[in-house]
Amino acid sequence: YFDNISLFLYHNWLSATEIQFLSSDEVQFIPSFLQVLGLLFSILAGNAYSVLYQQQESIYFALFQEVSEAKSLLEQTALICQGRPFYPAVLKQIKLYIRNDLRRLDVPPVELIAQSPSRDPLEKIMFMTSVGVPSVIYETVKNLRQARGERLGACQRKFPRLGIILLYILAFLELAAFPLLGAGTIAGLGVKVDPTRVFGLQSILFAGLTGATVLVLRIIEELWQQSGGSFNVDAALAQMVLGLESELDERTENIVNFKMNGGDDDIPRGY
Repeated sequence: YFDNISLFLYHNWLSATEIQFLSSDEVQFIPSFLQVLGLLFSILAGNAYSVLYQQQESIYFALFQEVSEAKSLLEQTALICQGRPFYPAVLKQIKLYIRNDLRRLDVPPVELIAQSPSRDPLEKIMFMTSVGVPSVIYETVKNLRQARGERLGACQRKFPRLGIILLYILAFLELAAFPLLGAGTIAGLGVKVDPTRVFGLQSILFAGLTGATVLVLRIIEELWQQSGGSFNVDAALAQMVLGLESELDERTENIVNFKMNGGDDDIPRGY
C-alpha cells in the first residue's frame, strides 16, 4: 500500500509548491523531523522496556519467595494441626488463599491489599492456630504475609498507560512521514522513469521498518500487561503452585475418606 498512498498524496493532497519542497528539501527539514521522532521513540521505548523487564524480574523473585513460604505453612500445618477439629478448615483457608490471592494476577494489587482483614484467609489461619499463646505457625504466616506484600508491590503497575499511548503516537508520526517522502521523489524522477519501480524498493524498506516498529511496540505492551501475555508469569506461577494444590487436594480427600469410613470427628495424625 506504500505506493498507492504516495501516489494518492501526490495527486490529491500536495500542491506543486509542497512537492517541490519535498523533492529538494535543501534545509533538511524532513530528515531532521524523522531524526527527532526516532530519537524520542528510542529513548521512551528503551526506558519502558528496561522498567518493565526489571518489574518482571522482581515479580519472579517475589513469587518464588511467596510459594516457598506457602509450602512451609502447609508443612507446619500438617505437623501441628493434624488431629485437631479445625484442621480441615485450615486446609480450606490455604486453598482460598492460593485461588483468590496468589493466582489472581489479573486483579490490581491495590484491590487485593485493600480487602478487609475478615476476608483474609491468612488472618483466619492465624486466628485458628494462634489464639492465646502464638504457635510456630504465627511466624510462618507473618513471613508469608510479608512475601505477599513484596509480590503485590512488584506486581503494581509502574509504567502508565499514557506511556504506551505516547509510544504509538510517536511510531505513527514517524511512519507517516515516509509516504510523504515517497510522494516527493516522484517529482525528481523525470518523465521517462517509472515510479512504480522506485516505489517497489521503498515499499520493501518501509515494510521492514513498520514490522520492526510494531514488533517493538508489541513486546513492550506484552511486558506491560499484568497477565495473559507471552512474557508474563502466568505459566510459571501455575507450575509453581501445582504441587502445592495437589498436596492440598490429597490431604482434603484423605480427611473426607476417613470420615466416610466411620472415623471420629478428630482427624488422626498422618492425614
